[in-house]
Amino acid sequence: MRKERWFQPSRVLALSFALAILAGTVFLLLPFSTRSGHISAIDALFTSTSAVCVTGLIVKDTAADFTPAGQVIILILLQMGGLGIMTFSTLILLASGKPLSIQDRIIFQNGFMPEGKGYLKPLVKRIFIFTALIESAGCLALLPRFLKNENFPQALFSSIFHAVSAFCNAGFSTFSNNLMSYRSDPVVNLTVILLIVLGGLGFLVIRETGGAILNVVRNKKTHLSLQSKLVLSVSGWLIGTSFIILLALEYTGAFHGFAPAEKILAALFQVVTPRTAGFNTINLTTLGSASVYLLIFLMFIGASPGSTGGGVKTSTIGVILAFLRSKISGRETVSVFYRKIPLEVLIKAFTVFCLAVAMIFVAVFVIFVSQPSLGMKEVLFEVFSGFGTVGLSLGITPQLNPVSKFIVILVMYVGRIGPVTLLAVMSRSRTFGRFEYVEEDVMIG
Repeated sequence: MRKERWFQPSRVLALSFALAILAGTVFLLLPFSTRSGHISAIDALFTSTSAVCVTGLIVKDTAADFTPAGQVIILILLQMGGLGIMTFSTLILLASGKPLSIQDRIIFQNGFMPEGKGYLKPLVKRIFIFTALIESAGCLALLPRFLKNENFPQALFSSIFHAVSAFCNAGFSTFSNNLMSYRSDPVVNLTVILLIVLGGLGFLVIRETGGAILNVVRNKKTHLSLQSKLVLSVSGWLIGTSFIILLALEYTGAFHGFAPAEKILAALFQVVTPRTAGFNTINLTTLGSASVYLLIFLMFIGASPGSTGGGVKTSTIGVILAFLRSKISGRETVSVFYRKIPLEVLIKAFTVFCLAVAMIFVAVFVIFVSQPSLGMKEVLFEVFSGFGTVGLSLGITPQLNPVSKFIVILVMYVGRIGPVTLLAVMSRSRTFGRFEYVEEDVMIG
């Protein structure tokens, strides 16, 4: 009975990520992980958290400060963090032939698809096969480009590292200047963009979309769930609109001196990567304040549920916008694509939004108390990047003191597991007492 009271999918999920972070910290502290043979505990914890939570914020240069062994450890951590610790645990159990408990099935299905859809074993296989195929294709596309600047072993590792990092929306790079050297390379840009988008859509959406495309080719009737329609529409709208806005804002600004094709590539790349990926092909400090604000907005929204990314998620924003539209239109119910949104989903969407905003501003406040000399724009960008598990920075990450680093570590952790998951972990496992108070109205607005 005590075990059943303790068990909650949210608690197991949060604990699995915490244990993976601690394990990664221990490995990064070992002398063979760093070129100097030493790294502080807070920096090792920060790097491990950033990798497991697929963020990409770094206090140490991945290329210059970590040995090949340390980079492999980071690669393993971000691959595990991208697909989820429980996914790997489930695969190991299935490979060993051991049966899965009801609790294991609940935890896994809650992370990737609505309860009751599909079978667990085929789903796990599809996830790993799809991931392996996409990352392998990305590696093969990047390899010829990296061979121009590196020997074959280095180029191969860089291709694998960046393909995994991009698909997992991690943003870690084996290059000290990230991907700025490949700003004008369409193959590198488009490959990384495609990997980021596929990793950020979510496995349920990818599976349904792929099936729908096949049905169209075969002239068969196709159907997409409301989840897929909402995710695809919000994602497409965000990327398309943000691309036009950023290109207009920075055409004669940060993109000044670029060729027209370079400006298009740079604008497209910079609006896709804040969707929790963290790569950059330009120096972000050259962006204007309006552009920085746009990237903060994109980082806050993030990727989609069941994906490798963080943020409040595209479906959350879609539901909130649908609610606002219904109120403006004077409708009593909230609907999207001719489907009614349940009240429980509306409550959860606003809960996620409010918890995220509250946590971000508390984190910003604590960092300002700890380091009052830091700029407002830089700190806001850093914290939003940590929560969205993005990894982009305006250059202040190495300047953070231990207190600020610890705050960003907590923000990255909560951003990866989700604010609602953290709330469920901290809440009681069961309610006590069933009663209601007398209703009374209050003035709003």
